[in-house]
Amino acid sequence: MGMSSNIRHYMKYIFCIGLAVAISLSAMAGDSAGDAKAVEGNWKPIKAELAGQPMAEAVMKSISLKLENGQYEVFVGASPDRGTYTLDSAAKPKGMTITGTEGPNNGKTFPAIYEVNGDTLRICYDLSGAKRPTEFKSVVGTKLYLVTYNRKKE
Repeated sequence: MGMSSNIRHYMKYIFCIGLAVAISLSAMAGDSAGDAKAVEGNWKPIKAELAGQPMAEAVMKSISLKLENGQYEVFVGASPDRGTYTLDSAAKPKGMTITGTEGPNNGKTFPAIYEVNGDTLRICYDLSGAKRPTEFKSVVGTKLYLVTYNRKKE
């Protein structure tokens, strides 16, 4: 009888651990799904810096970004750049990987970090493709591109 009660005790313990893991995984998946929905839409830059230098307002006004179902489309004037993006909402800060499939960035991959807050999306891209940025900062001598977007109201 002592042996089977020990087995039951361990089974209960293993079940509780399994349940805790399942709950935390579904919470992470829910966060990821929430971010996937939150970043979708049409965006216009309101502030941008490349290598620590502010981007001219005239250039910013010519840029639009559309994110939908893992696909991106950027227009700078009439020139399109298209590709895919994936989110890593478990990373700190949250990560994003952008891969060009059509246009000037075809075949290039850019690691990035992002944060979304309502109708504001902030992304810091490493245009050198070397590694994911660790903070929302664009520094002279780097190819870090920091952009704050506002959601376009249709």
